[in-house]
Amino acid sequence: MIDDTDRQIVNALQEGFPLVSRPFAAKAAELGMAEDDLIVRVARLREHGVVTRFGPFLNAENIGGGFCLCAMTVPPDRWDATVEFVNAQREVAHNYRREHELNMWFVLAVEDRAEIEAVARRIEAATGIDVLLFPKEREYFLDMRVPA
Repeated sequence: MIDDTDRQIVNALQEGFPLVSRPFAAKAAELGMAEDDLIVRVARLREHGVVTRFGPFLNAENIGGGFCLCAMTVPPDRWDATVEFVNAQREVAHNYRREHELNMWFVLAVEDRAEIEAVARRIEAATGIDVLLFPKEREYFLDMRVPA
């Protein structure tokens, strides 16, 4: 369970993180707490799954890389092995199970756009399951925040 201070931290961290030499100290000062306390609390929030990701979100396409949404139809008896293989690929940013014929959806994040096809084919070769590619056609920005 999180307390009011944890809620303040989660809300504050969704508003940005200072790009300074000691960002935790700067953010802690905004929150009226000690830098070490903030670091310990953020680590605990991550450890308990309240915060699942803490870090920058870079637009790979603006630095020469690329993203692609992918989907597979994974038979139930092969689910665990397929998840394990797919998630072990360094290019897989995240993976979701869906109640649909296309029951595995994941995002490939690559340093070079040309790698998308190669990674998808590597996954297909290892699993024997087709990987469907859904490249981005248009960029949308959702400034989503979830109040704690």
